[in-house]
Amino acid sequence: MSTPLEILEKYWGYTQFRDPQEEIINSVLNKKNTVVLLPTGGGKSLCFQVPALLLDGVCIVISPLIALINDQVKNLQEKQIKAIALTSQLNQEEIITAFDNLMYGNYKFLYLSPEKFQSPLIQEKIKQLNVGLIAIDEAHCISEWGHDFRPSYLLLKELKNLHPNAPLIALTATATPKVLNDIQDNLELTETKLFKKSFKRSNLGYYVIETEDIYGRLLQISKRINEPIIIYTNSRKQTIEISQYLNRNNFKSSYYHGGLTFEEKNTTFNNWMSETTPIMVATNAFGMGIDKANVRAVVHINTPNSIENYIQEAGRAGRDQKMAYAIALTNKASTDNGLAIFNNNLPTVKYVQKIYNHLNQYYNISLGELPTSIFNFSVQEFCSVYKLNILQTYNAIKALERENIISIDENFTKKSTLKIIISNNQLLNYLDQNSLNEQLLNFILRSYGGVFDHYTVINETYISKKLKISKSTVIQQLQLLDKDGIINYSYENSNSRLTFLVEREDKYTINRISKNIEQQNQLKKDKYVAVVDYLKNNKVCRNIQLLSYFNETLKKNCSLCDVCKSKTTKKVDLKEISHHIIKVLQNNSLSSREIAEQLTLNESDVLNSLKILLERNKITITSQNKFKLT
Repeated sequence: MSTPLEILEKYWGYTQFRDPQEEIINSVLNKKNTVVLLPTGGGKSLCFQVPALLLDGVCIVISPLIALINDQVKNLQEKQIKAIALTSQLNQEEIITAFDNLMYGNYKFLYLSPEKFQSPLIQEKIKQLNVGLIAIDEAHCISEWGHDFRPSYLLLKELKNLHPNAPLIALTATATPKVLNDIQDNLELTETKLFKKSFKRSNLGYYVIETEDIYGRLLQISKRINEPIIIYTNSRKQTIEISQYLNRNNFKSSYYHGGLTFEEKNTTFNNWMSETTPIMVATNAFGMGIDKANVRAVVHINTPNSIENYIQEAGRAGRDQKMAYAIALTNKASTDNGLAIFNNNLPTVKYVQKIYNHLNQYYNISLGELPTSIFNFSVQEFCSVYKLNILQTYNAIKALERENIISIDENFTKKSTLKIIISNNQLLNYLDQNSLNEQLLNFILRSYGGVFDHYTVINETYISKKLKISKSTVIQQLQLLDKDGIINYSYENSNSRLTFLVEREDKYTINRISKNIEQQNQLKKDKYVAVVDYLKNNKVCRNIQLLSYFNETLKKNCSLCDVCKSKTTKKVDLKEISHHIIKVLQNNSLSSREIAEQLTLNESDVLNSLKILLERNKITITSQNKFKLT
């Protein structure tokens, strides 16, 4: 029989484990239920993949994100390890075939989402399998005190009932002691071995920089760190703006957010991984499953929603164990504005009631009715119909899901399809007489192979971007071509499936969950305020602050963060800085940022010196908001 180290070397090419991977693997091999807290970059997946290859039977892996599932299955298959993912794209017949392969085809891994596990058919099929190990990834989702609570995780204890002899391993990268207790309690685990690795990173310097010129600071950071960087923003629009700004200033960057097409995400991701564009500007849609060792800095320009989110995203820097930086750019206006936006997007009980009423109206649900249908759902279209704020509405829908009023499967996507139903010659004749649709049809013929032979999945958003016309215009033109008998076109815009779990009772339905909604809102506010407090506290070592949040004690200051550096840095001599400023202004007028860059000084020290020089009439401000000598 092989050893864990032999499996590691054979399939992954490593000659040793990271601490404490080997201990965790041995715990699993000894059939112990195991809970694992390994910060981002700690190699969690190996802790269940290695022992699964040594144990008899299939390893069932529960993961909440379809992108992460697909990524891990692809990586295993590339290593010639048999793995299957059960996604919403599979119909019932394909699911049955998948389970036949698991039973008779020597497959080792079955990946699925917690929502998919709720299917009675899938539970029955899992019961029939020879299961060697159960792995629950992102296990903090099982705790209502966690930063990403998902009600579907509460039902995963049923896995142990289906296979009581199989060991279970639950893994997370971010959890407070309370959440770790919830993981064990909610999964009903007994005789559990707990492995916790400290959140302390000896090669990661945490910096909080107060600046009114965030874009200018990004230029400075990008200039000084000539290696891969991730810049996080809360706004899709801002990912594009910042990327374009950096590119105009001779940096190579790309942007990533949840609204991009699959093709665009793939291109952007590959360009960043290959360092064609080493700077990635992204929302938090970017990050899960990323394994790039030489990210030298992670920069946040907005307040993250929780310390858990921040430490996970910041932890993507410096996985090669070389010095790296987690930088938060902030100022009073952005902090205050961020807090107001955060509070406005929390769904009040009244707003949840409003959304619940609209959902019933949207699907024509009668009072007292419990529909048995599963409905296709697009939050964008729903919000468009009722003129609603998308983010607040999405949060209200998640609140309804958390309280088991509805169920949302976000791993489901139903896409538009198209087939040309006339011959090539007939199409050419049609184009001669209808030039209006020529550009669209030519693009479809170039971009989508086989449209004459079979129904082909198309993406109207992608087409509209490439042709520089609106999505609604693309849809209208395709519908006209369908009406003219040129194509068969089926328009779909569903990225989720919605199921009602209780009969419609209007106010009573929401009244009985109102206290839970208020409690969750307060929890989210507390987590957000904890981040704001961290950003404002420039007296205590950043590492000490972050670790204390997770009930860890650091006896010595880290000596790496901005707070520690400020205590060891020689006191700034504003008189000397003023002298240097006068010297650089002798040649031409400069902005405060240009002065700071030329003198490689802290921006706040430069601003203080400029203030003194202005008061003494040594300098003046031009109409271009630059400084010059009087």
